[in-house]
Amino acid sequence: MAIIRRSPTGLLTSVRSVLTGGFRQHNSLTTDLIENMDKKETWDRFYRENNAKRDFKNFEWFFGFDSVRDFILPLLRPQSDSATLRRILDLGCGTSALGPGIYKHSDWPVDVTCADISPVAVQLLQEQARSKPIQPGNPSSRLSFLELDCCRLQTQFGEQSLDVIVDKGTTDALLRSREGRPKAGSVLKQCLGVLSQSGCLLQFSDEDPDARLLWLERESGGLGAQAARIGLQEVGTLRGVCYYCYIISPPVHCDTSTPP
Repeated sequence: MAIIRRSPTGLLTSVRSVLTGGFRQHNSLTTDLIENMDKKETWDRFYRENNAKRDFKNFEWFFGFDSVRDFILPLLRPQSDSATLRRILDLGCGTSALGPGIYKHSDWPVDVTCADISPVAVQLLQEQARSKPIQPGNPSSRLSFLELDCCRLQTQFGEQSLDVIVDKGTTDALLRSREGRPKAGSVLKQCLGVLSQSGCLLQFSDEDPDARLLWLERESGGLGAQAARIGLQEVGTLRGVCYYCYIISPPVHCDTSTPP
């Protein structure tokens, strides 16, 4: 039997690093982050206090765009010679430079949406984009910012309307919150519902594959013909923590109807 663990190492290392870097007095904020990472109020407070006494700086959970660009950029290549924009969602973007990095470095046209539950984080990214405009890698590319609860994904995006969803720590935050586990399962199902048949969800996490793969199989519908397709790649080790990329694609729908 595999040993299942839910290590908070990578996510909480990120939390503690910023708090000990200038917020030692905010013990209540540390507790809030550890226990209530599924709450909007927690993140509003975090991003407000993190940017209160200094110029804006992107805050990266786990790692930045450069660490995963080789995982993401090849997925943006069009499947044909069509100039149709690839639709990308950075789910739970916070103030990360990941979405803007995709917009800047993709040679192919992309429509990137950076979405977060915290209006504070979204406003900070919007202000940064206005003050320091980013040149897109392709002149047809677009970049937008959106306040969105990831548990209400399907209220904003239609069925099969996205090509790639990037989740860097968002599911981890939900799974490690006191009341977040049911929300994490709901988010996974909604992601699969809004992805195109050729699309994929990339979950970047420090969680052990024995735990995450089992959870993904269970929450995405189990095994069999209707199961989501799940892959795994190791990203690498950073500050002693090993990170993984879990690649989840919608189940393949076969036409089983009998021809006339």
